[in-house]
Amino acid sequence: MEEQKDERLWRIARLRANFKRSFYSYLIVNGFLWCIWWFTTGQYGGIGAYPWPIWPMLGWGLGLGFQYFNAYTGSGEDLTQQEYEKLKKEKESRS
Repeated sequence: MEEQKDERLWRIARLRANFKRSFYSYLIVNGFLWCIWWFTTGQYGGIGAYPWPIWPMLGWGLGLGFQYFNAYTGSGEDLTQQEYEKLKKEKESRS
């Protein structure tokens, strides 16, 4: 049973490390996109209502939010494990 917990902790650690890598990539790439926007059109007043880097920033940010939720608050697998343990205890109490 202890080996299973270590495997679970390893999976969680991997999810969190992947999230951190994705977050740093998000910051670097979006910073670069905003610099491109600023030096091409932003300093001249911009074109249109919204600067174009807002769209990749929002789309990628949404995906990053889901990745954060999965890494730090749990996933469906955790819920499945909890339900399995609950059913197992109910079965043992009936026996």
